[in-house]
Amino acid sequence: MSSSLESTLSREWLRRGPLACALWPLSLVFRSLAAVRRGMYAAGLSRAARLPVPVVVVGNIFIGGTGKTPLTIWLVDALRNAGYTPGVISRGFGSAALAAPQLVTASSAPADVGDEPVLIAARTGAPVMVSRRRAEAGRALLAAHPELDIIVADDGLQHYALARDVEIVLFDGRGVGNGWTLPAGPLREPPSRRRDFTVVNAPELTPTLAASVAPRAAGGAVPVQMVLAGDVAERLLAPSQRTTLAELAARGGKVLAAAGIGNPGRFFAMLRAAGLEPEELPLPDHHDFRDNPFADRRADVILVTEKDAVKCRQIEELSNDPRIWVVPVSARIDRALADQIVEKCRGCTSA
Repeated sequence: MSSSLESTLSREWLRRGPLACALWPLSLVFRSLAAVRRGMYAAGLSRAARLPVPVVVVGNIFIGGTGKTPLTIWLVDALRNAGYTPGVISRGFGSAALAAPQLVTASSAPADVGDEPVLIAARTGAPVMVSRRRAEAGRALLAAHPELDIIVADDGLQHYALARDVEIVLFDGRGVGNGWTLPAGPLREPPSRRRDFTVVNAPELTPTLAASVAPRAAGGAVPVQMVLAGDVAERLLAPSQRTTLAELAARGGKVLAAAGIGNPGRFFAMLRAAGLEPEELPLPDHHDFRDNPFADRRADVILVTEKDAVKCRQIEELSNDPRIWVVPVSARIDRALADQIVEKCRGCTSA
């Protein structure tokens, strides 16, 4: 029932159909409450904690997955190349209840700290801290790693209790959907929400898409395109064994593609673009894989995302399944964006 409702809402959120129109009055209430909450922090009525180093927030206003984790990984590398020593803080979605901030490593259990923080730690090698309260995570991270001189907040756009110096809002090819806020549409905040930079994760950035995600009222620069690229696969039980997606396509055989991410269709489309014709298995975001969705599946090759792989490696039955291959992806973004972010960070003052 939950999956069916989610599918129905996802369809409605991309158009202004009868259900979306019926929910529109509620969306006005949601939008007003969000505006009041943000306004209280802007006016100083609610206090935002400021850390002693610049904070760059990566987030979205479109509910669900738009590619924040690959963008965060790209940003950490870009900041490091510019001479910074970055760390990452995150809420740790999909984790157990966190009683206190917890440091994340590549070997941390996703069930304890969340799958995305583990992936970020593994891909970047940067210190990562998770906590329900981002300011607490930031303070704990700086205490554990005093060498850090900048912090990237993964998915913290609406967490106004943490002061930020730079905001990056990420969209994908769905743009702003029907343009309405929850529950009539997919947006947490209206498209006019101001930000410093707008990034669009899409294979093509059309003028219409660019205008919808970054209206003049948003105050940011012209949207920058991000493309997620992945052309190789690594065997889960032996990552040193690699092959290209083109080679997998040439082999033939039955291929199953599974994705427990916010927008599984994007992963499947990338595989099809590489010449594969997989059977598609979309799973809920942050799926824990304890049910082993591959147990009764007949497939010669099973392709999964990196985010899913960090959980599959924790489950013996899956980690030893020779059919499972991981498809790493990397964000490709114009270098000029990194230069602009760095320039803005260098103009920040410490608390």
